[in-house]
Amino acid sequence: MNRSPRAALTALLAALVAAVVLAPPALAHDALKSSNPKKDATVKKVDQVELEFTAAPKLPFVIVRDADGTEQQLGKPEIDGPVVTQKLKGTLSDGAYTIAYRVVSSDGHPIEGEIPFKVKGAPQATPTEEPTPTAAVSESAQPSATASAAPVAQPSEQAAEQDSAPGFPIWLIIVIGALVGVGIGFLLSARKKKP
Repeated sequence: MNRSPRAALTALLAALVAAVVLAPPALAHDALKSSNPKKDATVKKVDQVELEFTAAPKLPFVIVRDADGTEQQLGKPEIDGPVVTQKLKGTLSDGAYTIAYRVVSSDGHPIEGEIPFKVKGAPQATPTEEPTPTAAVSESAQPSATASAAPVAQPSEQAAEQDSAPGFPIWLIIVIGALVGVGIGFLLSARKKKP
């Protein structure tokens, strides 16, 4: 009879040890706690998205796409504790959107998912954008000013394209040219000093 209580006690202790040893890895998996906008929500205004996890994530990757698949995010996501914030290119217009995310949890496991939402009743464009057509009409009313402005704009655009074109930067060519000029000057002055 002594063996039966000891066996039961040993089995109970073994179960407790197993629960203590094996439970932390199972509980360590982080998860998405909440999002703004929420899954399947319809909102009026969205200019950034927020994802809150149960612990601080690492290496966040967030993409916000509209129904056509056009990406709306701007820059890289920012982490503040368990919250990941992704800025957008601007306030989203009416339509269906999806937030696709992937982060690494605090225990090293990847967490990924998608959050669909809709924007309805988004604020219209501000009136400051409307005067642009009026300016275009007034410019077209004066053909001589438009004709003279066009050739000036094209060379500056071409210069900007040349500056952004791949190859040597202009400043590097100038520096190399200056160094070559200094080198030639030293050689000429050294030759003149020799008898």
